[in-house]
Amino acid sequence: MNTSAWMSWEGGVDLVALTPGAPQPTIIVHVARLVHTPVGSAPSGMILLQTDPQAQPELMGFVSADPAVGRYFGPRIFAGTPFENAPVLDASIEIAVAGDAVAAIVQVAGRRLVSTLSGLGALESIVREPAAMPPFRQMVVEAPAARAELTVDGKPVAIVLPPFGITGGPPAVWAPAGIYCR
Repeated sequence: MNTSAWMSWEGGVDLVALTPGAPQPTIIVHVARLVHTPVGSAPSGMILLQTDPQAQPELMGFVSADPAVGRYFGPRIFAGTPFENAPVLDASIEIAVAGDAVAAIVQVAGRRLVSTLSGLGALESIVREPAAMPPFRQMVVEAPAARAELTVDGKPVAIVLPPFGITGGPPAVWAPAGIYCR
């Protein structure tokens, strides 16, 4: 396999959701405890927070504790997608695992997002081939969640899970390890 771009991660929490009445995902919390890239390693991911589907997003971009790692994702991993030129936002990311639940706590732009996934299924090893979205090969270990919750600044956000997430898998998953490459 010839790859020109890659990233791997440890401790990933992925939530893709819609706010009620939205025709497409308005919530993405796709973060990991540690992301490795050719330019460095740091807690990182991507965020879309649009609680009102008629308004502009409140937050959108790649999030990272290291700006160099955050800047790697758009032009390398997400080239050719709507995320290619997304901004990079400084963030702190914590992942907490307890029993059959996992939470991602993201502090970004003065906001605190807590994405909690529960009712985790069995871990599976999955390989997904590139598609129009996402344009990269995925090799992951993941467990789908039966339930997902999101709070922003301590307040619950009403969400609906679509049939699948942005990477082609379930919309709410615990992914303790994985690789994207293209």
